[in-house]
Amino acid sequence: MQKIALITDSGCDLDTEILNKYNMFFLPLRIIYKDNDYLDRLEISPEELYLSLEKEIPKTSLPDGQFIENTLNQIEAQGYTHAISISISSGLSGTANSLRIIAENHPNLKTYIFDSKTLSMPQGAITLVAAEMIESGSTFEEIIEVLPKLREKTDGYFTLKTLDYLKKGGRIGKVSGTIGEMLNIKPIISINDDGIYFTHSKARGRKQAIGKLREILDEHLSISKCKVWILQGDALDEAKAFLEVVKDLPNITHISISTIGPALGVHAGPGLLGLAIQRE
Repeated sequence: MQKIALITDSGCDLDTEILNKYNMFFLPLRIIYKDNDYLDRLEISPEELYLSLEKEIPKTSLPDGQFIENTLNQIEAQGYTHAISISISSGLSGTANSLRIIAENHPNLKTYIFDSKTLSMPQGAITLVAAEMIESGSTFEEIIEVLPKLREKTDGYFTLKTLDYLKKGGRIGKVSGTIGEMLNIKPIISINDDGIYFTHSKARGRKQAIGKLREILDEHLSISKCKVWILQGDALDEAKAFLEVVKDLPNITHISISTIGPALGVHAGPGLLGLAIQRE
C-alpha cells in the first residue's frame, strides 16, 4: 500500500490554507539580509519584504539542507512510503538538486523530484493537481507520468515596473531590455523549456503591457478551458482591476488573485503583474 507525501518549496506561491488542506510538506527558500536571514513566507511576508527594499535588497538562497533532512525524516516517521517533490525551476534555484542529493540518504523512501522548470503559481498549479491526484487515490507511478504533461499545459507571464531587481539578483536570463527601458518598453516575461526567463513579447508602457497580458489570456481561452491566477507583487489594485475585466470571460473554470512570495519578490521588485494559466 502506497502512502505518498507531496513536497514543494516556497517558490510555488501556494498559500498556507492550501498547503494545510492537502498536508503538503513545505521547504522555504531563504531571504538573507546583512544582519539576519528569514525563512520565506514562514518568517517574512511579502509586505515586509517590499517595505525593506528601499533600505536593503536581500539575497535569496535555496532551502537549508538541515531543514530538508528534517522534513524527509518527518515524512518517514509518519509512515510514508513514497514522496513526490515539485520544485522551483533548476534554472533559477538549486533547490531540486539539493533535495535530490539529500534524498539519496533515505533509501527506504521512494522519491521522485520533478523540476517544474517554472515558478510561482504555474509551479503551484502543477502541485495542486498532484495533490488532488493523491487525494483521489492515484498511484505514485500515475502521478509522475502526468507531471511532464501538466507542465506542457501550464504557462506564466508577467510584466515588471523595472528590470533592475532581476539584473541585481542575477536572474535576468534571456530577457533583454536595457535600451528598451529608456524608451519605456516593457517586456512580457515568460519561462522557456529550460526554466529560464525570456522575453515573450513587448509593449510600450505599463498600460499597453497590461493590455498584452489580456491578449495572451484571450489566446489561451480561445484554445481551451483554463484555470487562471492573476499574479501580483505589490500591485494589488491593478490585479483587482484586471480581475474585474476578465473574470466573466468564457472558458475560465477558475480565477483568483495570487500574491507572489518574498523570495520571488526580491528578484521582481514592487509592481509585478502577471498570469498563471493552466489549460484543461
